[in-house]
Amino acid sequence: MQIDLAQRYDRPVPRYTSYPTAAQFHDAIGPADQRDWLARQAGRRLALYIHVPFCESLCWYCACHTAVARAPAVLQGYAEAVALEAELLAAELPATQSWGARQWGGGTPTQLGPEAFLGLSRRLDRLFPLPAGAEHSVELDPRAFGPALADALAAAGVTRASLGVQDFDPAVQAAINRYQDAATTGRTIALLRERGIRRINLDLVYGLPRQTLESLDRTLDAALALAPDRIAVFGYAHVPWMKPQQKLIDEATLPDAPLRHAMASLVAERLAAAGFRRIGLDHYARPGDSLATAAETGLVSRSFQGYSDLPVQGTLGLGASAISCYPEGFAQNAVSTRDYLAAIRAGQLATRRGVARSDDDRLRGRIIERLLCDLQVDLPEELASCGRNAEDLRQLLPDLSGFQADGLVECDGRRIAMTERGRPWVRSVAALFDAYHRPDSGRHARAV
Repeated sequence: MQIDLAQRYDRPVPRYTSYPTAAQFHDAIGPADQRDWLARQAGRRLALYIHVPFCESLCWYCACHTAVARAPAVLQGYAEAVALEAELLAAELPATQSWGARQWGGGTPTQLGPEAFLGLSRRLDRLFPLPAGAEHSVELDPRAFGPALADALAAAGVTRASLGVQDFDPAVQAAINRYQDAATTGRTIALLRERGIRRINLDLVYGLPRQTLESLDRTLDAALALAPDRIAVFGYAHVPWMKPQQKLIDEATLPDAPLRHAMASLVAERLAAAGFRRIGLDHYARPGDSLATAAETGLVSRSFQGYSDLPVQGTLGLGASAISCYPEGFAQNAVSTRDYLAAIRAGQLATRRGVARSDDDRLRGRIIERLLCDLQVDLPEELASCGRNAEDLRQLLPDLSGFQADGLVECDGRRIAMTERGRPWVRSVAALFDAYHRPDSGRHARAV
């Protein structure tokens, strides 16, 4: 990747897991909006997302809403609150609401422990039953996983597990306060596969402190040896002004821009050589995996949970900081676990912020999503899908001349397509359709 391209285009931009992005959320959105939007979901299939904001220990690189919690009473109390919230929300939904998937994220959902996890899952089954064959996925930490948890996941009907790895190099692990060897990860995968949970995802990160091309190459060797179905490789977002624990990272040990770009290229080359199909910007799937199949037919979507092939039109979020996503808008629960618990235990919804979506938001959101998922978009087609006509195209089409001159984008005035050379800059092109983005906002990490 040429250094001059990095100098021109490697600016802070959103990750575009939603549009409008979380940077536009505000506190005028509350429980009344959540109730109104819930009542409009009849005829739509939703995913259920459960956020568990607890971990065994705090990783310094992490930008998630999470905290250390180990006391069984605290964990059981949180699980009970989520079950209560589920009952409150179920009462607001149409009686015929259908469900397409269930996803657990965090934090570390398995930090709840076998009994609390299974108990909560069964209560959710009664309120939000999954159809046969639907995906039921969970994120987990291999460092705090054993046979009892594997049994609980199997009993709960989990079909896919996503294992956090980040990097296997000891020097990198010391720099991010996360110690996890490949053997521990392998034992966890074996426990899952023995119980029939055979769809395995691994999460890796490039751009970490003390990471080198050589160490990343060794991590990729170890990850491929575990034979996962999918691998997500994210660029580390260093935002210490938003996440205080990142201040514990020595910035002098972070890879510079040319090295980060070389790392991204190495990942793409190694995983392609291993037979993985690249999905959008940072996901890779084996041929035959449902995500790879969806990519072949233009059915990949993008949400706060990343790239997905789930057949849903929205997401109902449970738990502290969880975000519900509907065509009408986004509604986020109280970020503070204390505030969340207080609201739910008082019998109130915990919605505290969000944003309503206008017709223009939905149009721009579709364009941005297609660019991020397919690396191309047919603008007249998207205009038509939102009830707009081709005359609006001139106002919508941004100036792409710089990207075109650098061979990053092809555009005929109707269809925009990223070249393979331009793939790393797809978020930068997407930002041209973002009516709210301010490059100097200080809220976002670099493009690559």
